[in-house]
Amino acid sequence: MKRRILMAMTALASSFAMASAASAQQQPAFQGTVGRTLAESKEWWPEPARTPAGAPNVVWILLDDVGFGASSAFGGGVSTPTLEALARQGLRYTNFHTTAICAPTRAALLTGRNSSSVHEAGFSHIPLSAGFPGWDGRIPSEDGTIAEILRDRGYNTFAVGKYGLTPDEDATDAGPFDRWPTGKGFEHFFGFLGSQTDQYKPDLVEDQAHAQPDGRHLSEQITDKAITYIDRQKKAAPNKPFFLYYAPGATHAPHQVAAEWSDRYKGQFDAGWDVYRQKVFAQQKREGIIPANAVLPDRDPGIAAWASLSPDEKRLYARFMEVYAGYLTYTDHEIGRLVDHLKATNQYDNTLFVVIVGDNGASKEGTLNGDIDRKITAKPLGYQENVAYNLSRIGELGTPDAVEGNYPLGWAQAANTPFRLWKSDANSEGGTRNPLIVTYPKAIKGNGAVRAQYGHVIDILPTTLELIGLTAPDSIHGSHQQPIEGTSLAYSVTDPKAASRHRTQYYYIFGSRAIYQDGWKAALPYPNAVVSGSPNGAKPFDENAWELYNLNEDFTERVNLAQRYPEKVAELRALFEKEAQAHNLYPLITWDDVRSGRIHRLPGAPSNQNALDQLTDHQASAH
Repeated sequence: MKRRILMAMTALASSFAMASAASAQQQPAFQGTVGRTLAESKEWWPEPARTPAGAPNVVWILLDDVGFGASSAFGGGVSTPTLEALARQGLRYTNFHTTAICAPTRAALLTGRNSSSVHEAGFSHIPLSAGFPGWDGRIPSEDGTIAEILRDRGYNTFAVGKYGLTPDEDATDAGPFDRWPTGKGFEHFFGFLGSQTDQYKPDLVEDQAHAQPDGRHLSEQITDKAITYIDRQKKAAPNKPFFLYYAPGATHAPHQVAAEWSDRYKGQFDAGWDVYRQKVFAQQKREGIIPANAVLPDRDPGIAAWASLSPDEKRLYARFMEVYAGYLTYTDHEIGRLVDHLKATNQYDNTLFVVIVGDNGASKEGTLNGDIDRKITAKPLGYQENVAYNLSRIGELGTPDAVEGNYPLGWAQAANTPFRLWKSDANSEGGTRNPLIVTYPKAIKGNGAVRAQYGHVIDILPTTLELIGLTAPDSIHGSHQQPIEGTSLAYSVTDPKAASRHRTQYYYIFGSRAIYQDGWKAALPYPNAVVSGSPNGAKPFDENAWELYNLNEDFTERVNLAQRYPEKVAELRALFEKEAQAHNLYPLITWDDVRSGRIHRLPGAPSNQNALDQLTDHQASAH
């Protein structure tokens, strides 16, 4: 533990070093003979990196803010035919988990280690990071990424879309670039470095410089670029496999999409979010996505019954959902273009696809009334005032003018069917459970079967390595590697009844927390004081208000057993503290600490409020 902290602090101290010093390749020790003359000498060349014979391409697809009950591939009410087709060919994992918010999920995914272990307990943004080993937002070199591993084993590596792990201070054309995607193993990158961007005027980067958007939707641009990278590589080296990390901004705010997609859903959500939840819940049972004995939780008490809304509210809120649904279907279409290209070039069968349908649960950042163009940190309007404001701009929904477009909370809960709560609620399955699809046409004949083994985002890296026949290296470019913390899910591919091997997992997002062990889960909510109008945002925090759920019997976390089994709560609370200490999670920084500007207080840094506002200004400070 002391060694990890020492290495972490060393990494923090050197975080502003130039990329050339941080990522220079280490030359292997010379193994030939050097004599006085050539005749007395023997040449030696290091063996070039080679993949195993027939190694597959690898495509990771990570969507953003989707929710468990949105995609039709998992019983949801939004058409995603490409995801359905991938799921039908492979396997659907229904007990898979993320961290509950984007940057920690992405750091854990790319490294195979817990987010706080790799310094990303929060974000790499100025107001959401702190100068501690688990919180500085700077992934150390000893926690190498999947891209670094595969690059060094003979793969070409590409990333397109959202990265979200570059420190704000480094995200200019002056660098340093060691924490840009190209400094973390990706040979090419095209997308944006931050957490959110305008889909028509993105804060666009290619490789190590900002680029000029061409006016098209970002999802179309990243798909074109991914295809270009693949084709260019295959022309030069037809038998060389590639790794593609495809991470569109969708369906994170702003919800922006052409009317031809949103208009497909006109009238389809007029029955409202209560009906949607019931329909999706029934469909999930029919498909075996959820257990037959699962019970749908009550509507959140802060959300109005659809039947109680006025005609204007129903019209407004239904349009918000039409735009969101169109956005998700359009995103599926762009994924389909990539898949179709791989089929047309005879690469589909030998490609391992890992598709994570959301980096967390559906977003609560749209608040009760939805959002069109107001920052999530803005002073909230009164309920009726906000409805009137949004109604006056209803025609802007989905357009480039909807720079903060996001649906109301009622639809976020519906998109999370069958679970409670939302994105950033690390205490809830609604925040942390996301659909997972694993498809490898050449080797996995799953026919859409369901797998219910417990999994977490840190498991994807070791799963991928095992399925393609590689092992994690001890060293990357001279940096000794920390152990991979995830557990491969490959065992479950051929054995649907195998017991879960990932048995313990902690969760923490700015105060909200949970600890899972063998089906039992202790959870503690925390009010979000940063997002304006956040549900329960003004509720006082009680450190002793832990909840307890038996997920083996209570799939949707309806029955709090804390009063019945206090000894189990105490046992799991102690386990949480043990995990927190082991994984650099201390100190336990909260949303209140963020709101009050108690962290990242460096001379010359923006004020906390200005820095928070910049997060929804499409990373304007990056230029």
